[in-house]
This record gives sequence, structure tokens and C-alpha cells, in this order.
Amino acid sequence: MKFPKLFKEQPAPMPVLDGQLPDLPKEVKFCQCCVTSNQRPRITFDERGYCSACQYNEEKETGIDWDERDRELRDLLDKHRSKDGSFDVVVPSSGGKDSAYVAHVLREEYGMHPLTVTWSPFIYTDIGWQNQCNLNHSGMDNIMFTPNGLIHRKFSRLGFECNGDNFDSFVWGQKGFPFHMAVKFGIPLIFEGENGDVEYGGSMEGKNRGYQDVSDWKDLYFRGNGSDALAEVGLEYGVFEKGELNASTLQIYSNPPIEQIEEVGVEQHFFSYYRKWIPQENYYYAVENTGFEVNPVRSEGTYTKYASLDDQTDGLHFWLGYLKFGMGRTTRDASMEVRCNHITREEAVFLVRRYDGEFPKKHFKTILEYLDIEEERFFEVADKFRTPHLWEKENGEWKLKHVI
Repeated sequence: MKFPKLFKEQPAPMPVLDGQLPDLPKEVKFCQCCVTSNQRPRITFDERGYCSACQYNEEKETGIDWDERDRELRDLLDKHRSKDGSFDVVVPSSGGKDSAYVAHVLREEYGMHPLTVTWSPFIYTDIGWQNQCNLNHSGMDNIMFTPNGLIHRKFSRLGFECNGDNFDSFVWGQKGFPFHMAVKFGIPLIFEGENGDVEYGGSMEGKNRGYQDVSDWKDLYFRGNGSDALAEVGLEYGVFEKGELNASTLQIYSNPPIEQIEEVGVEQHFFSYYRKWIPQENYYYAVENTGFEVNPVRSEGTYTKYASLDDQTDGLHFWLGYLKFGMGRTTRDASMEVRCNHITREEAVFLVRRYDGEFPKKHFKTILEYLDIEEERFFEVADKFRTPHLWEKENGEWKLKHVI
């Protein structure tokens, strides 16, 4: 794939905007149940040293009446199910195992008529595109939106420079695009997969409700800033040319106006509130029912083959998280598998030490071309997001100060 140059001259170094970093605790502690540390934003620990995700997992096992949750789900779906076969629920979908599971279960077990909607990855992988096609061919309707490639690449570069995350503009679209489609088609119900904060560790504010208020998004997903803030920096530093951005361009990266959401009565619900969330079981279900396929080898930065397969820039996103929080892709995967009793904590520690923080070399050349950045500048930017209380240099090489 060939990417045209974004800049005649490279923009000057840009400010760090990520509002999460100053709030990270300076004393590093690891969960005594899984392998997640207190560097995950919004996570909390109890007196045993168990993180909030592991505490919630205990509730999932013994404190939640899943039959009652299923009745809640059926009551909710009964209010929205169409009688004429028209779309009655929007399911954000990447073609991955989790969204495939949600859409298929809603259709087959509950008689719903899902419209899957896809905010396309930056650069599809072959297996990601294959899984998207497989899901469609399993009988799902789908609308995919691919934003203006030049604008999207510039926002990805801004996210990398200002927030230490190339994924910013993907997250904006992933969260907002389903609402745009729900409003456009007059569908009041959106069903996402899991509540990430509750399942993986973070704010527990929404653990006892099946929905999430869009007013929570700014702090939970946008690090205290969003497309408007990065657009402003982009204009100031010459990333965007004068007149390149307009209201309609930026609107697709934001939610629809709240009045439109309220007029349709759109609600976003999490399937993980109503059904116990077990990613590996989702994988088995998707393989059997929607033709989901895995990578032939493990993904860079982890030991698994079935998670986050869609985008050639996935590995960079997880590696940058490793620089900022001292935890990468393996920590996330292994912690969840400990909670699901698929591996022991000792096995998880071994996996983290072996694979966490692996550099995404497979698509690195493509990533440099996509961001239109020289390798030297790339590492200068990346290194400024190495949180000082987590990293030190030994003999010219970066080392984590705290390893589980």
C-alpha cells in the first residue's frame, strides 16, 4: 500500500496533552490476583491487594444472579424488537470475535435484527478483512465508514505526538459512529461488547448498570481531550492547513448533538452486564458460528492469536501503552485469562516477562510511512512518553524500574 506524503516539512515537536499521566501513582503495586498494576488509569485496589477488575470478577462468580440479568436483557429487547424485520439494534463491529459473538447471539437467541456498523481500521490486516467478510457472509448486515484518509492519518500523527497513542481518532470513531448510525436510522438501542473499565480495571461507576452515559466519554476514552483539542494543536503546528477542517469533517469524529440522541432516545448498553464476559468463549463461539479465523502465529506483544487482529497499527498502540503505563498487550490478555481460570498467576507472570513490551517490528516500516515520520523523530516522540517513575536508562538502554 502506498501512502502519499502528509507534510512538505515536518511539524515542530508538539505538547503532551494526555491528562491521565500526571495522576499515575508514583509507588508501583501489582495486583495479587492477576498481573495488572496500579498504573492502569482509574484502577483501585482493596486491602488484599486485589485490583478492581479481580474484585468484580469475584462478584461475577458468586454475587450476580445471571438468570435475573438475562430477564433484564429480555425485557429490554422486548421493548425494542421490530415486528417487521427492520433493524432494531446497532452493534459496533470490527469483525472480531467479541462483536461477532454479540451480534450473532442477539439475532439467534433473542430474535433481534442487528445492524452491524464498522468504523474501519487505519490499515486493515489480511486476517482482519477476512473476518469482516466472514461475519457479513454469516448473515449480518453491515455499514462501514472509512474517513478521509489524509485527515485520518494526520489525526493519528497528532494522537501519537500529543497523547502517545496513534489510536485516538480510531477510538473517537469507534465510540461515536454507532450513535451517528442509530440517529440516522432511528434505532434507539446500541449494544457494545464489554465495559472495558469494569472488566479490565478502571472506574467501577457503571458496574451495576447495563448502560453508559455519553457524558462519561471525555475522561474515560478521550484522556480529557478529543478531536477539537487535537484539531486546534494541528492547526497551530501546521499539521492541518487553513481551511482543511470544517464542521462536517470534525462532526464524524464526535457524537451527534445530544438533542438528536435524546430525540431518538438512543441508549448504549454493554452485553457484558447481561451475560458473563469470557473472551476465550466468545472466540470459540465466533469460530463455530461466524467463520472467525485467527492469525497463524501469535500477535506481536502477546501470546494470543485471536485478539486485536484487524489493524496493522494495533501493535504500536499496545507498545505505546507499555511505555506510558509499564503494561502492554500481554498484561491485558494474561490478566483476563487468570480471572477466567484459564491460566495461573504464575503462568501469567512468566508470559508477561517474556512477551510484554515486544516492539511491533512486523509493520513498523508501514507505520512510519502512514504517519509520515522519520525513524529518528518517531523514537524521540515515543521516548518522551516513558513515564519517569517507571523507566530508567542502563548502559544506554531503557529498562523498566518495576517488573512483576
